[in-house]
Amino acid sequence: MGCPSSVADVFDRRVQRRAKRRQFFRSAGGLGLGLVGGTILGACGGGSGENANAATGPTDAEILNFALNLEYLEATFYAYATTGSGLPTNLMTGAGTPGKVTPGQQVPFSDPVVAAYAREIAKDELEHVAFLRTALGGSAVAMPALDVGGTDPNGAFSLAAQAAGLAPAGTVFNPYLNDNNFLLGAFIFEDVGVTAYKGAAPLISKNTYLEAAAGILAAEAYHAGLIRTVLYAKGIQTPSLVTATQAIGCA
Repeated sequence: MGCPSSVADVFDRRVQRRAKRRQFFRSAGGLGLGLVGGTILGACGGGSGENANAATGPTDAEILNFALNLEYLEATFYAYATTGSGLPTNLMTGAGTPGKVTPGQQVPFSDPVVAAYAREIAKDELEHVAFLRTALGGSAVAMPALDVGGTDPNGAFSLAAQAAGLAPAGTVFNPYLNDNNFLLGAFIFEDVGVTAYKGAAPLISKNTYLEAAAGILAAEAYHAGLIRTVLYAKGIQTPSLVTATQAIGCA
């Protein structure tokens, strides 16, 4: 049940985590999330490559638009999970044409604590979208095509769950089915968010943009810790949850 103990296993697991996260981005957000995602996520993990990326990488506006696309994805997921509806139209427009959304559904929460956390995070993510759109002004991109559905065995959540060993190959993982599934879906999102913002930090040149990204990173890290804590608490009675999170989150 423990995480890998050898140095080689630790680095192997980190490589696997990064590959799963990139696969989830590509599946959930299509090309819109991949415009500068390779550069940002490639910077995660440290090393001299960060300096090279900073010198030849995307502009601050491109980085913030990548962050905005990530926030569109997160905010849309939590909006469906808590209300059964997506984002308001006025938060979806921008440069380009808004993409089609494969919708989710409202989670039938049975635990009031999980429901309260979900609403809190949903509010934060909606504010992140509004904040980044304001910071970017006319440069803000429209929301890309997103897949936050829970009924397709080849959908983003199903593929991520299959990669983590949570669901057998070719089967559906529905993050809206119950409290536990919601927590696992949220776990994937929040760890991706923390990784993306951490990787973007060395590439941002303007202090104003860096301060904005740092503020959102703190919120994403809080969300990640909150979700992880609840997952592991529930894992005492449902060991499969702990196993699933370790498949994605160790190292």
